[in-house]
Amino acid sequence: MTGMPDAVDTILGQWARTRPDVDCSPMGVVGRISRAARLLEKETREHFAGHGLEPWEFDVLATLLRSGPEHRLCMGDLAAAVMVSSPALTNRIGRLAAKGLVHREVAPGNRRMVLITLTDQGLAVANDLLDGHAANERRLLAALSGAEQDRLAALLRALLVSLGDAGEGPDRTTPAKR
Repeated sequence: MTGMPDAVDTILGQWARTRPDVDCSPMGVVGRISRAARLLEKETREHFAGHGLEPWEFDVLATLLRSGPEHRLCMGDLAAAVMVSSPALTNRIGRLAAKGLVHREVAPGNRRMVLITLTDQGLAVANDLLDGHAANERRLLAALSGAEQDRLAALLRALLVSLGDAGEGPDRTTPAKR
């Protein structure tokens, strides 16, 4: 073990004493990823709460912002990108539309397709929050050097791809279809 012990070390020690016949070392990885995700989500939630938003609201706005110059996606592509079901996204889009941040319209020539576009206000909010969000994430990762962050990102990418969360390129908005 290098560095200071964490809560997962305590758990692994308990398993080693209780069930030395079981290799619980994968719990060290999965447990740390899970705990880190919860702690990072808590910090992110607090950051956005300070701006009167929920993290999911910024996620939708940011996905539309980075989708291209029109800042527009169909519901299916947006649902895939933000990893929620269509009914959940419909609810979220309704809430964002009520705040004046997105506009919902039927696609010309295809009445079954709904397009979601950032409003001018939504574009301004997304752009205003992006710098602060990036700074907050830099703060959250400050314990790791740049090289360590790069290595961790590469390892997590390999894990995600092995679990089926593969994209189709660096500028791909939505995950690969399975």
